[in-house]
Amino acid sequence: MTAHPGVFVDLAVGRATLLPRDAARRLPPRWVARLLAVPLVGKLAGASAIVVVAAMGAALLLHGDAPRDTRTMLIMTLALGTSLLVNVGLVLIALRPLHELETTADRVGQGDLVARVPASPLADRDMARVGRTFNRVLDELIADRARMRRLASEVIREGDRQRASISRELHDSAAQALAALMFEVTAASHDSKDSALATRLESIHAHAVDVLDEVRLLAQRVHPRVLGDLGLGAALERLARGIRESSAVRVDVEASLHGVHVPAGMATALYRVAEEAVANAMRHGSPRTVGVQLTADGRNVRLAVNDDGRGFDADDLPVRHPGIGLFTMRQRIALAGGIFEVVSRPGAGTVVSAIVPLGAADNLDAG
Repeated sequence: MTAHPGVFVDLAVGRATLLPRDAARRLPPRWVARLLAVPLVGKLAGASAIVVVAAMGAALLLHGDAPRDTRTMLIMTLALGTSLLVNVGLVLIALRPLHELETTADRVGQGDLVARVPASPLADRDMARVGRTFNRVLDELIADRARMRRLASEVIREGDRQRASISRELHDSAAQALAALMFEVTAASHDSKDSALATRLESIHAHAVDVLDEVRLLAQRVHPRVLGDLGLGAALERLARGIRESSAVRVDVEASLHGVHVPAGMATALYRVAEEAVANAMRHGSPRTVGVQLTADGRNVRLAVNDDGRGFDADDLPVRHPGIGLFTMRQRIALAGGIFEVVSRPGAGTVVSAIVPLGAADNLDAG
């Protein structure tokens, strides 16, 4: 509607839009706009009904006061009614491909990216071209999505390789050098005849011990060596122990693999998901306890991280947690062809779960 010359008020969205004065004058009346918004079938049925009434009226007028031929009027009525039904039927048939297009769009919107508009024998050339164009756009979308997935996966793999390399350097080079330095300082302190110098050497030794502990902790955080040495369960226990030692949060781990061997790439992916989920719980949920459950059978490995924090509305997850952590967790599990899920409600804590098929180990090889 127009509230003022040059101002158009859109009632559907509740906002006013400035229009040129001549454009505002060209806006159709409200009843015309409503009429134009009627579906095509309704428009055709209405137009055909008007034609029928007009034809009947013209026939009555032409007869005037002459005796009316009932048979002729009945035949005309049946012909016009049949024409109306045939026209409406043809339009419904012609619009059927649009329904299939809408159905395909809904399926794609729900995540079925392999859905395509089927070829319809009812579609004319223009409608068939629309369907083919829509399918081509979907094909290009899938191709772009696959390229982005490969790129993201390679970024994750490269990050894991770099962290493993840095961890090895810290553990095998920096930590070993510090250990040798501590040995030399201890020997010098014992051999020193100067008590003041011996005291200073002991202080240096104590500082070196602190630095060595920090280097080892950093190496553990960058890439836990226990993950490769003792497996995923032991690495999760080490993660929980470190959190308990540095915070008031209780972290419990239950690992029941029943003898199932978790390949290295999969173990790294699940460890990183657990690490990020625990960090997010402590950062955003302020929990008292966090539980980590790891189970496996002959087909799948399941990881679940639950906390008793304040939770949130899971529908607002992309808005509340726009960072890279959630994306990386999802991408790691998607790379394995697994299922990743976040369930949360305000005041009811959060559960982060991942199910990865054991047959996806090759996809998760971090190199």
